[in-house]
Amino acid sequence: MIRVALVDDEAMIRVGLRMVLSGEDDIEVVGEAADGDEAAGLVERLRPDVVLMDVRMARMDGLTAARRICAEYPDSKVVILTTFDEDEHVAAALRAGVSGFLLKVAPPEQLVEAVRTVAAGKGLLDPAVTLRVIAAFAGQEPPVPPGPALDQLTPREREVLRLLAEGLTNAEIAARMYLGEATVKTHLSRILMKLGLKTRVQAVVYAYRTGLAGN
Repeated sequence: MIRVALVDDEAMIRVGLRMVLSGEDDIEVVGEAADGDEAAGLVERLRPDVVLMDVRMARMDGLTAARRICAEYPDSKVVILTTFDEDEHVAAALRAGVSGFLLKVAPPEQLVEAVRTVAAGKGLLDPAVTLRVIAAFAGQEPPVPPGPALDQLTPREREVLRLLAEGLTNAEIAARMYLGEATVKTHLSRILMKLGLKTRVQAVVYAYRTGLAGN
């Protein structure tokens, strides 16, 4: 059972999220909070698997809460609920170490799939914001010299990382490289380990910042 916490200052939004998620046999909504401060306390008490977090809230905003949760309770994965006009918030959330981003206008089935994806330890970006946001974020940050970390990757791992940064799924990478999907997953795990990263999202940003992608 995937245990989910909902954090949004609008009660109707929380009601809608709960209705969608509670209809799934493998998902349980274990708590709700109306601001970031409440969210941090909720996570401390309940340790949910996934936290769906709004950005703009009173008292403590979602980004501040996300930084705290990611740092103190890394087993609780944070998914930021965002809108098209909040690119700067998405960039800040990337720095905080969140596991995913989802547009508030996403259809119910996409919300459910997002929860399952993040609970499984994978990063997630809404397709509508993926490359635009990552490229913008990477461009705001000072370039990172390829250096020894990237040099640890084998040629095949570098190609997997480059294709990941292009927005390809595991299945698409497998087809492009004539590999099994399980092999691609193994490569991605080794890439994260060698680069000292936690999520696919961070790996994509790293690829842009080192010039492996986006050129």
